[in-house]
Amino acid sequence: MKLRAATVTLILLIANHSSALAAECHPDRALFQGRGMPVEVSVEIADTDEERARGLMFRRDLPSGQGMLFIYESPQPVSFWMRNTLIPLDMIFIDARGEVRHVHPMARPLDETSVPGAPLDDPAPERLMVLEIRGGDAARLGIHPGMVLSHPGLPQDGALAPCD
Repeated sequence: MKLRAATVTLILLIANHSSALAAECHPDRALFQGRGMPVEVSVEIADTDEERARGLMFRRDLPSGQGMLFIYESPQPVSFWMRNTLIPLDMIFIDARGEVRHVHPMARPLDETSVPGAPLDDPAPERLMVLEIRGGDAARLGIHPGMVLSHPGLPQDGALAPCD
């Protein structure tokens, strides 16, 4: 009897944990979940080659709590640079399950040095999404590797925090 009660408790804990990660999703917001409070960022979507190539170039301001979410057709190794980008940015690299895998803080304006989406020792360097936000916002908002993104642009059948 004790084994059955323990099994039921474990099932309830798993069910509660997975439902806690499910979220109401909107295309114009990125919702990050981790150990603390959820973090929401308003986003513009860049999901075509042209939109991704232009990104946040030539903009003189990006309000805190806002950004651009780059979405690729399939997971792939990615790298970014800051050509024609006038403001410092944090780059948040996300895999196809929605896990934040790498954060590059405070990319320098106009710097053409490549910013890789994965450290050299990352065994799975493919990324499906990259979020660019105002420089310093990742630390201020508490966005870090291991957090999970809920967004309708993720394949929902494999998402760690699927949309409701």
